[in-house]
Amino acid sequence: MNISNGVYLVIDPSMKRDELIEKVTAATSAGLAAVQVWDNLSQVENANKLFVKLSEITRLNNTPFIINNRVDLLNSHPFDGIHFDDIPKPDVVNQLPDNCIKGITCNNDLSVISWAIDNHFDYISFCSVFPSSTSNSCELVSFDSIRQARAMTNMPIFLAGGINSETVQKLKTLDFNGVAVVSGIMDADDIEKAINEYTEAIK
Repeated sequence: MNISNGVYLVIDPSMKRDELIEKVTAATSAGLAAVQVWDNLSQVENANKLFVKLSEITRLNNTPFIINNRVDLLNSHPFDGIHFDDIPKPDVVNQLPDNCIKGITCNNDLSVISWAIDNHFDYISFCSVFPSSTSNSCELVSFDSIRQARAMTNMPIFLAGGINSETVQKLKTLDFNGVAVVSGIMDADDIEKAINEYTEAIK
């Protein structure tokens, strides 16, 4: 399975389960590049059952199902890949399955991109492009860094942080493959409409 262009949805597994499943179902039906489970798992009861259900939903639409950081869950649960917030230790990378989708968050430090290229990662995600309540631990990324990244690699580039229906219009001068979104999708009254609007804006 490969990651495609478009909207990359990040979900919080600690939200109300029925609501989460309903929203993910609607989102994957509208078409997504991937669904990533944020590693906020300390308060999640019976996480394995949730992962199985979410994987069933994503597989119906051939959507990659990705776990954030937790290598220990990758091999024992139905995930298609893993996304790292920081560069992992070499022994961690060496134990990843060959067919695993691998992504990493990057910022203005282009050495992270060089590392991702050298380690044959599948995509990178810049955070944070704009100020965001859900990406408040990330420094703001300059557009020049994104342009330099594209000059360095053809791998898919996703942009995250503060991207909504207004700010996405400011990205038109950049060459990228998709946007990583949390609240812009999960808080939308009409999820399918929201995804379609993002998809049209980034074409």
